[in-house]
Amino acid sequence: MKTIVLTGMSGSGKSTVAKYLSEKFNLKTFDIDELIVKKENKSINEIFAQNGEKYFRHLEAQIIQDIFQPENILISLGGGAFENEYTRNFLLQNSIVIYLKTSPKNIFERLKTATDRPLLNNNMNLNNIENILNSRRKNYELAHFSIITDNKNIEQIGSEIIECANLK
Repeated sequence: MKTIVLTGMSGSGKSTVAKYLSEKFNLKTFDIDELIVKKENKSINEIFAQNGEKYFRHLEAQIIQDIFQPENILISLGGGAFENEYTRNFLLQNSIVIYLKTSPKNIFERLKTATDRPLLNNNMNLNNIENILNSRRKNYELAHFSIITDNKNIEQIGSEIIECANLK
């Protein structure tokens, strides 16, 4: 099975879906944000505050390259990872990329109490989410498949991914 990569906005369910598929298919799963936190021994907020977004994005790209295998793994990207042109092209050429497409309203509902999203901290509102999503949409939509997650449960989303990735 070719490696599967989940992309989409923060709050689209990438980590949750990855854990579900990992358990269902016994797949080795990598959550890029978790790996960054572990490597740096700091929260994402601390990394952004102390080193900036550019440093974080460099770490993100490096970790993706370090853990990548062409088969039998599942990668859950951070919301902005697919903005890196090199990373995006590499993943599109070497894996199955699936965009978890979620409405700004649902993202807001899922994240409105979150304090671990540096690009939304102190600015958690629907308009800001729409702006970030609009700026990233063109890249997200380059994914091989898009799955609308609104009004679906984890099993429904997982089933669609299984179909796209031929995991049956």
